[in-house]
Amino acid sequence: MDTKLRKKPELLIPSSSLEVLKVAITYGADAVYIGGDMYGLRAKAKNFSMEDMKQGISFAHEHGKKVYVTANITAHNRDLEGIREYFKELKEIKPDALIISDPGVFDIEKEVCPEIDVHISTQANNVNYGTYKFWHRMGATRVVSARELSIEEIGEIRKNIPDDLEIETFIHGAMCISYSGRCLLSNYFTGRDANLGACTHPCRWKYYITEENRPGEYLPIEENERGTYIFNSKDLCMIEHIPDIIHAGIDSLKIEGRMKTALYVAAVTRTYRQAIDDYYTDPALYERNIPHYMEEISKCTYRQFTTGFFYGPTTHDTQIYDNNTYVKEYTYLGIIRGRNEAGLYEIEQRNKFSVGEQIEVMKPSGENILVNVNRIVDEEGNEMESCPHPKQKIFLDLGIELSQFDLLRRKEAEK
Repeated sequence: MDTKLRKKPELLIPSSSLEVLKVAITYGADAVYIGGDMYGLRAKAKNFSMEDMKQGISFAHEHGKKVYVTANITAHNRDLEGIREYFKELKEIKPDALIISDPGVFDIEKEVCPEIDVHISTQANNVNYGTYKFWHRMGATRVVSARELSIEEIGEIRKNIPDDLEIETFIHGAMCISYSGRCLLSNYFTGRDANLGACTHPCRWKYYITEENRPGEYLPIEENERGTYIFNSKDLCMIEHIPDIIHAGIDSLKIEGRMKTALYVAAVTRTYRQAIDDYYTDPALYERNIPHYMEEISKCTYRQFTTGFFYGPTTHDTQIYDNNTYVKEYTYLGIIRGRNEAGLYEIEQRNKFSVGEQIEVMKPSGENILVNVNRIVDEEGNEMESCPHPKQKIFLDLGIELSQFDLLRRKEAEK
């Protein structure tokens, strides 16, 4: 591994909507990756209309940040002409890069909008430096490493590829169970193709097996030191290992989660931003703050943590055996959108809360402030005791000055 302190890597954050994009950038992202209505691998995400994409790119560029657009499906013949037209539209709004895995789609990009950088998706199974060099010769500026690579392997790739070819690596989020995410289970069980963006996440389901001579008798799938742990991975989290990530020569640190809430995006972005900046300020400061990072990263929904393949092959410890549920310590209530003439702050409610409750304001600066809900008022000016209606526009008095993009959350009682 490189023993010198490399250039500070990019923090790359997923965004499911225009609002989440703005949250990601406000809370510390250097770049975001988004999907349009078609040709990305998150068809169930909200995704961006072309107009929202245009606004998001404009917002990012005004703040000196970048936007990458996913077009990483495994394309069939029927997709190619649509992709060509889609790229013509993208050419006009000028994202900073397209994320592509299919060579046919790559060729279309080079024909239609060659001025836009191409990043090769993890879906292309990029596990050796020969693959990286091949894509560099083809004109790619970045390759996303397969999740199955170790830190040592990534370091070896860095030593054997051109300096101007960037390495992007997932360092936090869900772990797909098939090779770099090319999952076949969703298609098999439900007819929804994971490689066309419609994954139903069957790796998160509970499974039983039956023996053909004992129909109707369901046997639970259990684990031993070699057993069936492939179906229920913990979430990747490398926040305790930022020095290793940096010295391996990774240029972009990627967070998984293009279907996550604004609260998740804000919490993960803010925490990794602080960890990276602390390390570059003083490695000792970073080491002292590791408990704080872990505490903050645990305030968003997660599934227990693992370091994945970074330190060698996974073991049974990488999987969850007792349940398939997420850990949820905080509930997302809403995001501050502005202030009305009466001095009350506007939010769009995301979960119910009530007057008199204590909630927490999460600020981009790193502050977390406990406040009491003094008033809730609807659009007509009527006082409310609580706000039970999802996505209702309401106005709040929390007793303190707030800013646009402050997030509101509530700590849940331990079960």
